[in-house]
Amino acid sequence: MTKIKFGTDGWRAIIAKEYTTDNVARVAEATAKWMIERGMKKVVIGYDCRFGGTMFTDVATQVFGKHGLHIVRSTGFVSTPMISLVVVKENAGMGVVITASHNPASYNGYKLKSAYGGPTIPKDIQDVEDMIADTAPQDLPTIEALEENGQITTVDMEQMYLDHIYEHFDLDLIKTSGVNLAYDAMYGAGQNVIKRIFPDAHLLHCAYNPSFMGQAPEPIARNLKQIAEDLANNEALNLGLANDGDADRIGMFDGDGNFVDSHHILLLLLYYLHEHKGMNGKVIITFSVTDKMRKLAELYGLECEVTKIGFKYIAEIMTEEDVLVGGEESGGLAVKGHIPERDGIWIGLVIMEFMAKTGKSINELIQDVYDKVGEFATDRDDLHIDNEKKWAIMDKCKNGEITKIGDRLVIRTESVDGYKFYLSEDDWVMIRPSGTEPVLRVYSQSSNAEGARAILDAAHVTLK
Repeated sequence: MTKIKFGTDGWRAIIAKEYTTDNVARVAEATAKWMIERGMKKVVIGYDCRFGGTMFTDVATQVFGKHGLHIVRSTGFVSTPMISLVVVKENAGMGVVITASHNPASYNGYKLKSAYGGPTIPKDIQDVEDMIADTAPQDLPTIEALEENGQITTVDMEQMYLDHIYEHFDLDLIKTSGVNLAYDAMYGAGQNVIKRIFPDAHLLHCAYNPSFMGQAPEPIARNLKQIAEDLANNEALNLGLANDGDADRIGMFDGDGNFVDSHHILLLLLYYLHEHKGMNGKVIITFSVTDKMRKLAELYGLECEVTKIGFKYIAEIMTEEDVLVGGEESGGLAVKGHIPERDGIWIGLVIMEFMAKTGKSINELIQDVYDKVGEFATDRDDLHIDNEKKWAIMDKCKNGEITKIGDRLVIRTESVDGYKFYLSEDDWVMIRPSGTEPVLRVYSQSSNAEGARAILDAAHVTLK
């Protein structure tokens, strides 16, 4: 049997290769046994728009039912934040999402969500992983038998999520404020929610298509050329929003079709929630996020903590402390007043509310932030190199051998998850290895896009 290993955000594998009904059953049985050991009796499960979602959900349901658990299922495809929210509202012990998030269409996956409505902490995931048996469970009950036995409850998770949105946002204000939205669902699970909230929005790729038309549903600039072009060519549109396959990540554009990265969205969230709404709390960012967040938090007198890369580290802190804003560079952001979970639609609504209440464009709001912390731009390259060279470069970082990037001296170094080399107080380059691939991730920040690019180019030469 295949060795099943959970990564940064769940188990993912290629459908019909490692991702099979037998292997899903193995993971589901480990989940069930782990839950039962801790006295848990109810599990929530749902699937996104990927191939085989209902089939894999049925298999996991049968395994959970065999072990005596009560299963709460969705009426159709759902986003990851919907599952996390329903776990809380149904007082369930765990949630399971059948999704591979932003991976290509050939993948599916299995995410675990805990009772607080967010990613399961690394220790608990490891415990589940350690309980995965070498063989798949046999003699599973049918779905019909579990329904007759009263072990399955089917709920409209999409409606529950929408009701939660209606309780927390003034949607009429947003709709009448002049915020005109272009939305790209990337054929993902966010499509129905936006259709229902904003039926007049400019909608792209809001259909059920498990192939994603050959494009991995990751909301980054290079994957979102059509929405960028539509915004640039349609003066009536002034904001772009995109979500990944399970709608927990966000991509955003200004009215001219320029990509607004997560660094800037995080700053806008902190600015809005603290300065405009009077909210307080801790700020949590992962190591690759701009340190302008630390600067803004300091201006507001708020504590800022930097974690390793991975939203699970942010979520764990959010369950234990009063956190105002938390986020990572890859588009996973969370705010106070919601579940401790990445939620691309929720974050988009917060920014739209900010625009509606101030009457300002997203670029005007970003300029307000620049007035406080200074202008900046970030960039990133993923260098595909063999593992031997990758780890040799990391040894150089560890041993203090990198003292210059190009012709610029390193003035100080930080190490939380990888290494960040400061070339000035605002200019830096960060180097971090992939733990699973022959890839070296190189990030940079400078006062403008040209400067950030120049730092990356210099880093390429230094790292040869």
